Amino acid sequence: MSRRRRRKPPQDPIEVMIDDLSHDGRGVATWEEKKVFIHGALPGERILARLTDRKRSYDEGETLEVLEASPDRVEPQCPHFGQCGGCSLQHLAGHRQIESKQNTLLQNLERIGKVVPKEIWEPLTGPSWHYRRKARLSVRYVHKKERVLVGFRERYGRFVADMQECHVLDLRIAEQLSALSQLILTMDARRTIPQLEVACGDESCALIFRHMEALSNADLDKLRGFARQTGIAVLLQPKGPATIHCLEPESLELSFRIPDYNIKMVFKPSDFVQVNAEINLRMIARVMELLDPQADDRVLDLFCGLGNFTLPIASRALEVVGIEGERDLVRRAEANAALNQLDNARFHAADLTQDPAAAPWLRNPYNKMLLDPPRSGAEFILPHVAASGANRLVYVSCHPASLARDAGILVHQFGFRLLGAGVMDMFPHTGHVESIALFERDG
Repeated sequence: MSRRRRRKPPQDPIEVMIDDLSHDGRGVATWEEKKVFIHGALPGERILARLTDRKRSYDEGETLEVLEASPDRVEPQCPHFGQCGGCSLQHLAGHRQIESKQNTLLQNLERIGKVVPKEIWEPLTGPSWHYRRKARLSVRYVHKKERVLVGFRERYGRFVADMQECHVLDLRIAEQLSALSQLILTMDARRTIPQLEVACGDESCALIFRHMEALSNADLDKLRGFARQTGIAVLLQPKGPATIHCLEPESLELSFRIPDYNIKMVFKPSDFVQVNAEINLRMIARVMELLDPQADDRVLDLFCGLGNFTLPIASRALEVVGIEGERDLVRRAEANAALNQLDNARFHAADLTQDPAAAPWLRNPYNKMLLDPPRSGAEFILPHVAASGANRLVYVSCHPASLARDAGILVHQFGFRLLGAGVMDMFPHTGHVESIALFERDG
């Protein structure tokens, strides 16, 4: 049997009407009885597009000209929008962005999970510019132009975007993009620095320089000078994450505060923390409102990380147990509990993708539970969640499809009711959907 050859995209532009917006921010049209996903197009628009790829069940393209514009189209704030892959929705009005994300969540719940929330909550929104306190930036030395590019990757991911400014990075870092390009250009190691990792706390920022070869003394001096001049800490990573260490200053503490609970959270530059500081505080407040921890509650917090939710819960509940797969994060969570004098918060390291049936922490009684899993969701742990006796469950999700799947399991297999759901604008101007849901069952 001969293999079917993929047809090449036509050279001539096509004219289409845009019917919908995909989960990643592309306009959706129909052409020759196939769906076409088109960068830069919005629902209700008539456009000229160029097809860039043809697949068996759908095509891909990009907008060449907007013939009839949507009333929701706005001028992107960043001049690099369309080339840089860091944002995909700057051309859509902010209130429409969050409406689209809410629709994505509800459609996923109904289509995948076969569930409908009793209540649909107003989205949690916050600052839409300079909100990113964590990021990974690519670095590339361009020999022909004698330049170094520092930024997010281009939309198709092959090259580093040529960025002189960024409107979503923490302003303390965004203001240094050009200086970083010039700094690395002058270094002996300009060809062997592939990435910078950004981490910002409330009071200070850090940059982790990944370098593939040992740095010369001259390069080390230049990095120290940059750190002293800007106040941004410089760390080095010669190999894996375990090799990250401070260059200037010699030691570093990054932290953020949760003022409503008088909690200080200390973290390492490579640790996972929620990207949007303001939305994180509002998300914690929403979790506490929904979970409603009381003085006699025992709460289990799965995928707890540094204790972002665990410690606020501990300030109200009788006891809270946090479970996290990364042992380093568990150690940091324990240190944060001690720092904040919360001795009713306990932490355990456990791989929640493996069967935890024999784990002693699972045999404890809990009446409330919080889940904040990675993109893959919490499907494997749900039978143990159901067996725990908890009758109130708050689920924080970074991927609406996995939340929808897990919601279907909780409702249809384990007798929970989906009382409410809504989205949180953790990543404005992107297609990323962060959401939260409340489940209850008769106890």
